[in-house]
Amino acid sequence: MDLSQLRRKYTTKGLKIKDLDSNPIKQFETWFKNAIDAKLLEPNAMSLATVGNDMMPSIRTVLLKTFDEQGFVFFTNYKSKKAEQIEQNPKAALLFTWLELERQIKIEGTIEKISTTDSLKYFLSRPKGSQIGAWVSHQSEIISSRSLLEQKFDEMKKKFVKGEVPFPSFWGGYIIKPIHIEFWQGGQDRLHDRFTYTLKDNNWEVSRLAP
Repeated sequence: MDLSQLRRKYTTKGLKIKDLDSNPIKQFETWFKNAIDAKLLEPNAMSLATVGNDMMPSIRTVLLKTFDEQGFVFFTNYKSKKAEQIEQNPKAALLFTWLELERQIKIEGTIEKISTTDSLKYFLSRPKGSQIGAWVSHQSEIISSRSLLEQKFDEMKKKFVKGEVPFPSFWGGYIIKPIHIEFWQGGQDRLHDRFTYTLKDNNWEVSRLAP
């Protein structure tokens, strides 16, 4: 299959440093609101890259659930492959891709578990089906069939039909504390605009990068 002619021209006016907030978290918030206003599908979907002791990178899509000056939070099974890699190497990268807006944001930083209290607070806000799903799925493990997974779900659903679903100790949130944040805006003739913020001595320095 020849993909050499599969391309799209970017038509935005570009991005200048004067257009950026000095605080990358506030700049992220502005772009994130733009993505929501544009009614993009799952604007909080982000690619999460981790690397364990075997040095083989792994990437998957997770959902951003909250962010602030401290960092970016998502939730998962603490016994999953990603959790194992994070335990071995507490560094990670995130990528938001909003091609309809001709934008990307890349975030690199350290990663750690959030408090059990904060994980519990979010767990209780989830739909009951999602709560049960956290108990049923032994994430990343090999399973013989989907029917077995659905059978386990039905069993747990009956078990908790009259009461609250207990909080699983093996499930919770992680926070990526950013060190680098890059904003990418598509440009004509592949002359994209890239600005990277780097955290130095608790201050953010911004630089333009070649596309």
